[in-house]
Amino acid sequence: MTAVGMERWQNRVAVVTGASSGIGAALTRQLVAEGMIVVALARRVPRLEELREQLPDDQRSRLHIRQCDVTSVESVESAFDWIETELGGADILINNAGKLEGGQLVTMSLDTMQQILQTNVMGVVSCTQRVFQSLRKRKTPGHVVIMNSILGHYLFNPPPGSLQELSIYPATKHALTAITELLRQEFRDFKTHIKVTSISPGLVDTEMVPQPYKRLPMLQPEDVANAIMYALATPPHVQVHELTLKPMGEPF
Repeated sequence: MTAVGMERWQNRVAVVTGASSGIGAALTRQLVAEGMIVVALARRVPRLEELREQLPDDQRSRLHIRQCDVTSVESVESAFDWIETELGGADILINNAGKLEGGQLVTMSLDTMQQILQTNVMGVVSCTQRVFQSLRKRKTPGHVVIMNSILGHYLFNPPPGSLQELSIYPATKHALTAITELLRQEFRDFKTHIKVTSISPGLVDTEMVPQPYKRLPMLQPEDVANAIMYALATPPHVQVHELTLKPMGEPF
């Protein structure tokens, strides 16, 4: 049964980056169950194939899987060219691909930090540009969701006696907070009907969380997917600009 508000997205196309695990995988399952055609993008195709195998038989045909590394312009172009050719373009984009490596800003390899920046910031920009072009050309409503973080709004101190492990990651998420507002203004000024939503969870139980944080209260990927579904289901005149989620008892 379709959730209230999701009717208008029936048989429309949603693209989820970083769909092979965690929030991306949970959201992919929910979007397919709601009757959308979903393109799951990730670097690890075998994980995407496992995801498809886990779907009920009658839902599998609505899930398309494509390899895509959002740090590569060529890879993004190839994926979205396929989406345009085969499916007519994307109506919803979930910018979920992200990278976090523990370490310190003053000592971490510049190559590693460049990868984090390319994934978390430029990957969002390149995918969003392609979806914007498609929606504008087709003059159709759309929705861009950006996976932000509470670290895109403030930083917390590490426990006394331990080093801060977050490196360039919070800077990339602060960039996404600015990008969300820039996109809102640009979508408005280009006179489109494209919404943009930033989702900022606290700790989520995914493979990206550094081991020392695993003992703290955490959200589940499905909790964040539910929040995204809520934002997608809002009426056309309602735009959820920023949605913050925290697990009960979070110490930050």
